[in-house]
Amino acid sequence: MNAISATDRKAFSAIIAVSVLAFAFLVWLIYVNEGVETKSDVYLYLPAVNAALNGLSALSICLGLAAIKTKRRRLHISLMITAFLFSTAFLVNYIVYHAAQGDTQFLGEGLVRILYFFILISHIGVTVFALPMILTTFYLAATKQFERHKKIARITFPLWLYVSVTGVAIYFLLKAHS
Repeated sequence: MNAISATDRKAFSAIIAVSVLAFAFLVWLIYVNEGVETKSDVYLYLPAVNAALNGLSALSICLGLAAIKTKRRRLHISLMITAFLFSTAFLVNYIVYHAAQGDTQFLGEGLVRILYFFILISHIGVTVFALPMILTTFYLAATKQFERHKKIARITFPLWLYVSVTGVAIYFLLKAHS
């Protein structure tokens, strides 16, 4: 196995630091921040936009996997960058929405409530691992460490896909029961 270079160690440390800060910020945003009162209707549409961005990210991830499996490397690169951009746009919209609106309460009862919280908690838990994995996978590709990239991408793919798909599921469950 190849040794990790000093440059890689610095990059991986930065990825972990960014990931921890991002997660801490999101916890504060959702569970501490109460939002600001606003009369703008624009915020009403952001959850649907976020679900669409998550769905487009999931689609791009799957198409990116298909592209690399059929040896279409340039298409794979374009699709993975596209997935990353959709996920980034989702995160920006998510922050804007929750900064203005605060937490969204789930009002469903019974089995649907158990299902919702199972999906939500697993979504949050997987996100904690997915973000640093996504950033590491991109770093390894950008630095042309393709063998390492391929190994970690096998783990990153299902995590990223799960986060994207469950993000859409959470939206629809909230929409139906809020």
